[in-house]
Amino acid sequence: MERNVTERRVLDDRGAERPKAVWAVVGVCYLAMMALAIAINLLPVFLTTLSADLGGARGLSAEQLGRIGAVTFGGLVLGILATGPLADRIGAKPFAVGGNLLIAAGLAVLGFAPGYDTVLIASFVMGLGAGSLDMILSPIVSAVQSERRTLAMNLLHSFYSIGAVATILLSSIALRFDIGWRTVSLALLPMPLVIGAAFVVLRLPAMVSETSVRTPTRTLITRPVFVVLMITIFLGGATEAGMAYWLPAYAEETLGFTRWTAGMSLVGFSLAMAVGRIGILFLPKRVSTITLMLGCCVLTTILFPIASFGPTNTIALVACIAAGLTGSCLWPSTLAVSADKYPNGGATMFGLLAALGNLGGMVMPWIVGAIADADGSSLRYGLLTATLCPLGMIAMLLWLRGRVNRHVDTHVPAIAGA
Repeated sequence: MERNVTERRVLDDRGAERPKAVWAVVGVCYLAMMALAIAINLLPVFLTTLSADLGGARGLSAEQLGRIGAVTFGGLVLGILATGPLADRIGAKPFAVGGNLLIAAGLAVLGFAPGYDTVLIASFVMGLGAGSLDMILSPIVSAVQSERRTLAMNLLHSFYSIGAVATILLSSIALRFDIGWRTVSLALLPMPLVIGAAFVVLRLPAMVSETSVRTPTRTLITRPVFVVLMITIFLGGATEAGMAYWLPAYAEETLGFTRWTAGMSLVGFSLAMAVGRIGILFLPKRVSTITLMLGCCVLTTILFPIASFGPTNTIALVACIAAGLTGSCLWPSTLAVSADKYPNGGATMFGLLAALGNLGGMVMPWIVGAIADADGSSLRYGLLTATLCPLGMIAMLLWLRGRVNRHVDTHVPAIAGA
C-alpha cells in the first residue's frame, strides 16, 4: 500500500518530476502497443509461406490457416478476461511486464518452430501476451492522463495502427527478399524484451485511487449507461474489423487490383487510422467526444456504400481506406467516455470493454463472409451490411448524449511540462 501511494504521488503531484514521469510511462505504453500490434499482425502476412513451408506438397488447408488466427484471438480474449480482475488486486506492473515477455516467448517459439502444431502454440502465447497488454495499457494511460482521456486513448491506440503498418511493411519487404518468417520473428524478439525491462523499472499508478473504492463489476453491468457503452464498443470493433479483415481480398478479387496494391490498401487503412487518432491533437480545445464520434459514424455510413458500389473501382478503394480515418476514434473514445463516467471501474472495466470490442471484431468479418457466400458473387453486399454497425452506433451515441459530459481537451500540460 505504501508503495502505491508513493507511485501515485510521483505521477500526480504538480512538481518538477511529474512531466518526466508521465513521459516515461506514456512513452513505454506507446511502444508496448506497437509490440501488441506485432503479435496480432505478423503471422497473417506469412500465411502463404506458412502453408508452403509446413503443409508439404499440398500445403495447409484454409481451415488450418484460419485456425492460426482463431488460436491467436482465443489467447487474446483469455488474456483480457483473466488479467483485468487480477490487475485490480495486485497492480498493473506484473501484467505490463508479463504481456511483453509472453509476446517475446511466442516470437522465440515461432522462430524455432519445427512444425504446424508449434506455430499454433506460439500463436496462442503471443495472443495471451497481446490480451494482457490490450487490457492493461489503457487503464495505465487513463490514470496518468485523467485530464484528457479522449486525447490520451486515441494517441495510445494510434500506436497500434503504427505498429501494424510497420509489421506489415517489414514482413512484405522480407517476403520480397525471400527472408523467412522464422528469421523475422527472431529479429523482432528484442523489442518486447526491452519494453518489458522498461516496465520493470517504471513506477506505475494504481488502477483505482487510494482514496476510492473500485466500482464492483456487478454494479457496472447493471448501469444502463455502461451497458450502452459495451454495445457501443462492440459496434466500434465490428466497424473497424468488418472493413480491415476483408480489405485485401476485396481489393484483389472484387475490385481487380494487383496483390501488391491490395496488400498496400491495408497499410493505407492502418495509416488512416493512425492519422485519425493523432489528429485529435488538432481539434479545437473543447469538442464534445460524443459529437466527434457521431460525426465519424455519419461519415462512415456514407463511405461504406461508396466502398461497396462506388462509380469506379479506384473510388471504391479510396473509400475503403478513408473508412479507416473516420472509424479511427470510435474504440478509444468509447474507452475514454467509460473511464470518465466510471473513474473507479478499474482494470476489470477496461477488460470487459476490450473483450466486447474484440468480440465485435470477430463477429463482423464472419457476417461479411457469410453474406458474401449467400450472395454468391462478391464481397460487395457483405461489406454493405457492415454499414449497420456505425448506424447502430449513431443510435447508441444519441442516447448517451446528455447522459455523459465529456469534451476532448487537446491541451497537454503533463506531456509538455506546462
